[in-house]
Amino acid sequence: MKNEGFFKEDRDQPQVRSVQFGSLEGAAAPTTGGSSIDLLKDVPLVVQAELGRTKMLVKEILKLGVGSVIELEKEAGEAVDILINNKLIARGEVVEIEGNFGVRITEILNK
Repeated sequence: MKNEGFFKEDRDQPQVRSVQFGSLEGAAAPTTGGSSIDLLKDVPLVVQAELGRTKMLVKEILKLGVGSVIELEKEAGEAVDILINNKLIARGEVVEIEGNFGVRITEILNK
């Protein structure tokens, strides 16, 4: 036979043994009793409030100056879109508190 020596019993067999790994420092699960969501609470996100959009030609943009008005696709008083990392998540209304503007959330979108 051609493969006569393939299954010889005198061949070296690999030695198999179990290994135990020590714990990694700094990688332990939180022991404060908090949930896994606690790990995400300090992740920064970009929050935007969008009043509206429009499309303009470059020649129209070059004509803009101080006092120019840009007409948006939304009407006055219509809901403002609230985006988190460029994803629409809610709508709201513009409010003014002590000279500062903000957005009051009126609707949370389920997507």
